[in-house]
Amino acid sequence: MITLRNLVLRRGTKVLLDGASATINPGEKVGLVGRNGAGKSSLFRLLDGTLHEDKGDFTVPAQWRVAQVAQDMPETDMPATQFVIEGDVTLLAAQQEVAAAEATDDGERMAHAYMALHDAGAHDAPARAQALILGLGFRTDELDRPVNSFSGGWRMRLQLARALMCPSDLLMLDEPTNHLDLDALVWLEAWLKRYEGTMLVISHDREFLDAVTDVTVHIERAQLTRYGGNYSRFEDMRAEQMALQATAYARQQEKVAHLQKFIDRFKAKASKAKQAQSRVKALERMEKIGPVLAEAEFTFEFSEPQNLPNPMLAMQDVSFGYPPLEDGGEPTVIVRNVSRSVLAGQRIGILGANGQGKSTVVKTIARDLAAISGQITEGKGLNIGYFAQQELDVLRPADTPLEHMIHLVKDCTARGSLSGQATREQDLRSFLGSFNFTGDQVKQAVGSMSGGEKARLVLCMIVWQKPNLLLLDEPTNHLDLATREALSMALNEFEGTVMLVSHDRHLLRAVCDEFWLVSRGGIGPFDGDLDDYQRYLLDVAKQAREAQRQEQKDLKNAAAETVVMVAAPAPAAANPAPAASRSPEQRKLDAQRRQQRAEQLRPLKKELEQAEKRMASLNAEMQVLEETLSQPASAATLADTGRRLKAVNEELDTLEQRWLELGEQLEAATSDGDATA
Repeated sequence: MITLRNLVLRRGTKVLLDGASATINPGEKVGLVGRNGAGKSSLFRLLDGTLHEDKGDFTVPAQWRVAQVAQDMPETDMPATQFVIEGDVTLLAAQQEVAAAEATDDGERMAHAYMALHDAGAHDAPARAQALILGLGFRTDELDRPVNSFSGGWRMRLQLARALMCPSDLLMLDEPTNHLDLDALVWLEAWLKRYEGTMLVISHDREFLDAVTDVTVHIERAQLTRYGGNYSRFEDMRAEQMALQATAYARQQEKVAHLQKFIDRFKAKASKAKQAQSRVKALERMEKIGPVLAEAEFTFEFSEPQNLPNPMLAMQDVSFGYPPLEDGGEPTVIVRNVSRSVLAGQRIGILGANGQGKSTVVKTIARDLAAISGQITEGKGLNIGYFAQQELDVLRPADTPLEHMIHLVKDCTARGSLSGQATREQDLRSFLGSFNFTGDQVKQAVGSMSGGEKARLVLCMIVWQKPNLLLLDEPTNHLDLATREALSMALNEFEGTVMLVSHDRHLLRAVCDEFWLVSRGGIGPFDGDLDDYQRYLLDVAKQAREAQRQEQKDLKNAAAETVVMVAAPAPAAANPAPAASRSPEQRKLDAQRRQQRAEQLRPLKKELEQAEKRMASLNAEMQVLEETLSQPASAATLADTGRRLKAVNEELDTLEQRWLELGEQLEAATSDGDATA
């Protein structure tokens, strides 16, 4: 188990933990919660050895294997599948040991190295890695793309896959849902429910915590408090404790006041001095109950819109996508022929699997992208507040919050969209202060701020503009639970229209009363709730996996059919031309072409047949070698067997690739010949 005893942990001058103690038992799934800056990530760094305690002690079983998501952005041209495979440190170590053992020619060492490689699952590592990559939302054609060809959010998904690939007894996940869409989030939940080790999770997604945790550890005022249950159960128990504490505190204060009154009244009277003194001692002995000190909650609200056009906007045969990459090229169309209206007061949740075009639709309505075709008609006085999925799409890293607000004032003035807002610098400072940007923070470069601070600044800028249509694309990324709750409350009180894309199911449930589904190149109503949608996503993911397996099977079958087709005599034409209608010269020319084609195909057919025979032989040999490795044998025998098994696997990989290439070449040559004939 993990044990923390009287732990003191500081970062700079700030005390994060002060005499904190907690115990985590093997196999428990623990949600670590607390406000931003409370010390959650620092506790992770303590457990992985990056930080050291200032006082007290903690223990993690020495034999436990630890896996966690690396927080750095990977910069490598390594293929995605290989990058994830290397997250399996056990397999990587086994591969390195095999290479080292072979260099020494030590038979016994090689025997142990080959057995370790076999036990590490080298044979199915690519399949395991690709299952993780696909589950997290990547397409099959992206499995071998270089890591550095992906955007930042997708690279962090690869880091998550790499952590899940690593065999572990302790899995530590710090905000694993930040870069995920709802479909990838549902898949991750299902995966983590099957995880058999001990898990520590930091997350601001309450439904995710409810789904994957059974214990909650709360960091508050430098202490650790353990609660049995998920996040919702923690909230209930904490509320009960606070209510009981408040009641006990009130009763104790009444008793203290009564004793103090007696002391004050009779301490000067000789006849009552003894009783007064006993009450003084009773007060001194009394264990004081502290008052409930609720942390200050962050709240904000949207101003009442100046007007509410109805409809807000109307779309007629609109196609959404991206413009051509070069002059004269074709645009990329993702969603087609949409004819829908957005009415005043609607609360629309936009659903859809990864890559279907949710963000593209939102960007187009927000005027960041032009519609590929069709017409979007905006209501008179439409004022859009847009929260982009990537905050830096609307923020400038070198500018400060105050400079952003000044720039916003100038833009709104130029557009004539001011709605009575105060525009003096002091007024802007005060408005920033209502979003917790105080003192020197208003002059801090945005690029140096945390994700949560950037998100708060975007919200601040949106609220200041008094919009009547809110377009929110993943607004909860980087927001803590308290700020998410504040956003939910503000949206529920907002009198305008909301269009929301989010993987935060609690926010979707709290805010939206209808859903649009972006799927298969179109948009339609989704008749169901979020539970129905989760089942839909799992079905889609299952179908995608089955389609991938079928595609691989079809590819092999197609190559095999090509061999049969090429080896068999060509079928007669459906409507052959009568021999008498063809001249002797034409018949001679056709015969020469058939002969030439046969000569061209003969070496390919021969090589393909040889490859198939060799592959069958190698597969049979591999089965024998694996059986030998699983039985007791001498070190020399095991070393020779392991060395041979590695060579067989490498040769099989090469032959299978060549087999597919030959099949494709034969199929292409046959098609060309048929066309010529």
